[in-house]
Amino acid sequence: MPVGELNLLQYIGDIVDILLVTFVIYKLTMLIRGTKAIQLLKGITVIIAIWFLSIVFQLKTLQWMMNQAINFGLLAIIIIFQPELRRALEQLGRGRFFSRSNFEEEDASQSIEAIVKAASYMGKRRIGALISIERETGLNDYVETGIPLHSNLTSELLINIFIPNTPLHDGAVILSQNQIYAAACYLPLSESPFISKELGTRHRAALGISEVTDSLTVVVSEETGGISLTKNGELHRNLDEEALKALLTKELQTSAPASSTRWNWRGKKNG
Repeated sequence: MPVGELNLLQYIGDIVDILLVTFVIYKLTMLIRGTKAIQLLKGITVIIAIWFLSIVFQLKTLQWMMNQAINFGLLAIIIIFQPELRRALEQLGRGRFFSRSNFEEEDASQSIEAIVKAASYMGKRRIGALISIERETGLNDYVETGIPLHSNLTSELLINIFIPNTPLHDGAVILSQNQIYAAACYLPLSESPFISKELGTRHRAALGISEVTDSLTVVVSEETGGISLTKNGELHRNLDEEALKALLTKELQTSAPASSTRWNWRGKKNG
């Protein structure tokens, strides 16, 4: 084989190699987004940056300390990231590692109908509810705080979960694709001082999860029966059945814009 063709094949192989490594790193990043592991990853990045600077500026003692940290780093990473590594291997075994973590379009319509029907039913009867929908950012840290269900998503099951004085009614339900992954989950509360005083813990939790992930969260107020939705730190309040369906359809199926009044988390109208 001519040398030119060998060089071309090697060049193509290098490109494929780089693309595959980039893709795997991207999927691993998506796997740990929204979990405590992302903060640990930032810490590791800082250590590597300090190690590099210690070499550049010939800081011998600091360089020795960083070398020791890096030498034992592999074992530390395995211990620290054990839950994430286990989850990645489980998903790889199920064939879900390379799939999208949010709703598939074919399932979205049925799922939206179930969520809207359940929220409307609970709103009319003032049954408090908190429903968080996983998209690209993983919600595994929050799933692990609740009771795993892995059940098919239906409006009847959602309603039954939030009936007062039942074991699972307190906390959030987390949905992924067309499944109810877990119930009675704890979500992080927003610490923003600008949230309206009339909003309770459910709304603060819905805003809190929307500030650290790209999830959508539906809230049904126990006091007023009002239906709200949060995304990206924004609160859409006082939604009727049609407005809620339009918003969910827009976000989960990338269809036409929703025709609802939008509120941000400071309680001011955006339009």
